[in-house]
Parts: sequence; C-alpha cells; structure tokens
Amino acid sequence: MSAAVLEARHLSCRTEAGISLVEDVSLEISAGERLAIIGPNGAGKTTLLRMLTGMLRPSQGLVRLAGHRLDRLSAAERALSIAVVGQSDQPDPRLAVIDYVELGRVPHAGLRRRSEDRDVVVDALKRTKLLPLLARTIGSLSGGERQRAQLARAIAQEPKVLFLDEPTNHLDPRARGELLELVAGLGIAVVAVLHDLPLVAPFATRVAVMNRARLAALGLPRETLTPALVREIFAVDVLRLPHPGEEDRELTVFDVPIRLSR
Repeated sequence: MSAAVLEARHLSCRTEAGISLVEDVSLEISAGERLAIIGPNGAGKTTLLRMLTGMLRPSQGLVRLAGHRLDRLSAAERALSIAVVGQSDQPDPRLAVIDYVELGRVPHAGLRRRSEDRDVVVDALKRTKLLPLLARTIGSLSGGERQRAQLARAIAQEPKVLFLDEPTNHLDPRARGELLELVAGLGIAVVAVLHDLPLVAPFATRVAVMNRARLAALGLPRETLTPALVREIFAVDVLRLPHPGEEDRELTVFDVPIRLSR
C-alpha cells in the first residue's frame, strides 16, 4: 500500500453523558483508494466520517492528513485537501447551479487565474452531466440533480480526499451506479458511507464495517462481506452465484427476509 493520505489512530467519540459513539478506530486511506464505511443504523458511521474530516473533534485519538495533524490545520488549510458531500447539505435554493459549483473554488482563491478556475468548474459540470442545467437554480433541481450538483462542487474543489455521506440518496438504481462509477474514475482517495450493500463490492477497494461503535472488520470487499459477518451484523443472507453474462465474475445477491402474511 502506498503512503497514507489520511491516517486515523485510536479514534473515539463519547457524549457528555459518557455514551460511546465511536470507540478506538484506527485506519489508513491511500491515494486512489476507495474506502466504504458500512454498518447498521447507529453503528457510528457518520460520527467516524465527521472525525476524519475534522468537523468533529475526537474525544481520544488523532487524524493525520498527509502527515500533518488535522486538528492543527485551519479550516481553510483543510479545504485545500478535503471535500465533503454530506447528507444534510442545504445549498441556497436561489443560487444558479454554476454559481454553486464555483463555491468549490473558494479555497483556491488567488492561487490561480480566474479563467483556470472557470475551466475546473466547467469540467466538474460536464463530469456530473449538469452543464445543460448550469443556469438553473438549485431550488428547481430534482433530488438527484441536487445530489450531482453537490458532487460537482466537491470535484471543483480538487481535493486529495473526497468524503461522501450516503451519496446515492435520491437516486434511482441506474443513477446510483453511474454516480459511484464517476467517483471511482476521479482517481483520488474516497471515503464513502454507504447503506446500499449491493453497491459496496463493485465500488470499494476496501471496506470498513462498523458495529456498535467499533470497527468490526476492515479489508477487501470479499474479505469483509462474508456471509457470516453480513448475517451477524445486518441479519441478511449473502448468496454468490455465477454471473449469467461473464464467466469470470460472480453475482452477489443480498437476500433480505421479508415475510408477508398470506
């Protein structure tokens, strides 16, 4: 594995009442790696993500960004290397799409010519298929379009590490795959909290499984998404079947038990 872009050591987060939200998590993210953080509701996924971004100070442990302690960097310094697309982002609905995406260039103000900034913004709009909508307001977009606008702003930021909290919300199945394919093609380190288990293995190079505030497993998708672990943590069965169209691939099916009265 190449040198870590982001390194977390013994991260813990506890409430004032002493309730543990995340307990003793250590991991590393290398350049170009895509780490999926998965786990049941309340497992500590978003809390861990917020500590990794510097938005939440850990009760214990530390995070290093390219070898520098994250808690000793200013918000402006972090923004040069880290971009975050969160669940609760609420852009001003009056903003035009292009103006919103241009906000991703704010950390780089004065570091490039204005024409170069505009080229980066246009490229981000093209990547997310939003160029035809650049004059629309954020408030006029569908949920999926708004999600892509948030990703475009993050891409325009040119981060070394991109953090995504439930990035496939509001997207139909095809759009989910297209968005994660786009993110994977950026070639940068990505940390994504995902709930949709079938998307994890095709997207992630490594998987961190959270359960009851602790790291239950960390490794390659095939090592972590085992039938035993998935059943234990998610109460779901995993079936691996021969792919009907490609001999060298398997089809992974997550069997969710739904029992209806007849």
